[in-house]
Amino acid sequence: MTVSFVLPDGLSATAPPESRGVPRDGVRLLVARAGRPVRHRRFRDLAASLAPGDLVVVNTSTTVPAAVAGTRGDGRPVVLHVSGPVPGEPDRWVVELRTPGRERVHDGRPGEVVTLPAGAHAVLVAAHPDLGATTSRLWRAIVGTGTPGRGLADWLELHGRPITYPYLRTVPPIEAFRTVLARPVREFASAEMPSAGRPFTRAVLDRLAARGVGVADLVLHTGVSSPEVGEPPLPERFRVPARTADVVNRTRATGGRVVAVGTTVTRALETVADEDGTVRAGSGWTDLVLGPHRPARVTTGLVTGWHEPQASHLLLLEAVAGRELVAAAYGSALAEGYLWHEFGDSCLLLPRHGR
Repeated sequence: MTVSFVLPDGLSATAPPESRGVPRDGVRLLVARAGRPVRHRRFRDLAASLAPGDLVVVNTSTTVPAAVAGTRGDGRPVVLHVSGPVPGEPDRWVVELRTPGRERVHDGRPGEVVTLPAGAHAVLVAAHPDLGATTSRLWRAIVGTGTPGRGLADWLELHGRPITYPYLRTVPPIEAFRTVLARPVREFASAEMPSAGRPFTRAVLDRLAARGVGVADLVLHTGVSSPEVGEPPLPERFRVPARTADVVNRTRATGGRVVAVGTTVTRALETVADEDGTVRAGSGWTDLVLGPHRPARVTTGLVTGWHEPQASHLLLLEAVAGRELVAAAYGSALAEGYLWHEFGDSCLLLPRHGR
C-alpha cells in the first residue's frame, strides 16, 4: 500500500511560478533525509543539500506541443493528445481524446475519424493497450498530417499546444513546459514535460559544479502522464549513453550518491541497472515499473515534484526512498502548503546512504 493522503484543492499550482513573481529556481524545496528532520529550502539551494562527489542525473528530453483541437465524426469538438509512437509500430501513434474542457472521453470507436487542422486527421484503430476492450480513453491511431513529407512532430510545432489539465487556469506557451536542460531533437520527444527538471537554471547548475557535484544526462521521452487508478505507466523510449553509465558507476564506486531528477530518470537508470547496481549503456523501450517487487538498485536520491494520491509514481518514490521517508515528506508538504503539479514545488528525497 502506498502513502495515502487527500490533496486539498488549494494546493494545485494553477500557473507557472513566474506568473506570481517566483523564478524557476525560487520554488520551494523540501529536503527529506533519512534520520534527520525535514528541512524547507528553495530550489536554488539544491547544491547545499548534496555533498561533493554526488552525481545528479538529468533528463534532456524536450516537450512537444502534443495537444491539438479537432472535430469528431459526429461534429463534437475534441482535443487530441498525442502520447507518442506505438512500440514496434512506427506508423501508429498512441493518442487520448479529451473534451475542450479537458475531461476524459471514453466513447471513441474503432474506425472513428478525428478531423484536425490544415487537412490532417487521426483514425482510431484499436484500444491501447489491447485488453479486448471496444472503448478506451487511449487509442492506437493512424495520424496523417495532410502534408506529404512533414512529420508529426514538425506539424505539431505549427498547430499544437501543450497538454494541460483542468487545474491550470490558462494554457501557458510551450516554452513554459521546456526545461533549461532540454535539447532540441527532430524526433517526437516528450508529450508532457519531465517536470522534476523545470526548476533547474544555469545558476543552479553552476552551484552544483562549484560544490563538486557532478551532472550527467540521459533521455527518456514521456507519454501522457494521466493514467487512471490501476493503470500501469506506459512503455517509454529511453537512451542512456555510455558516458553517463561510466560516471554513474564511478560515483557509486567512490561512495557518492546517484540522485535522479524525476521518475523519468529513475526509470531509465533502473532499466539498465544489473542486479548489483552496475549501469550499462542502453536504449530502446522500457516497461519497467518499480515497486515492492522491484526496488531501486542504483538510484540513491531523488529530486521530484509532488504526485497525486494513488498515482503509480508513488510506488517508484517508495522503491527509491522507502515508505517511511516518503510519508514524512508528503505529510510535511501538506502541512506546510507546498504546491502540486508541474508548476508546483519540489522535493529532495535522500534515503540512508553509505556516507
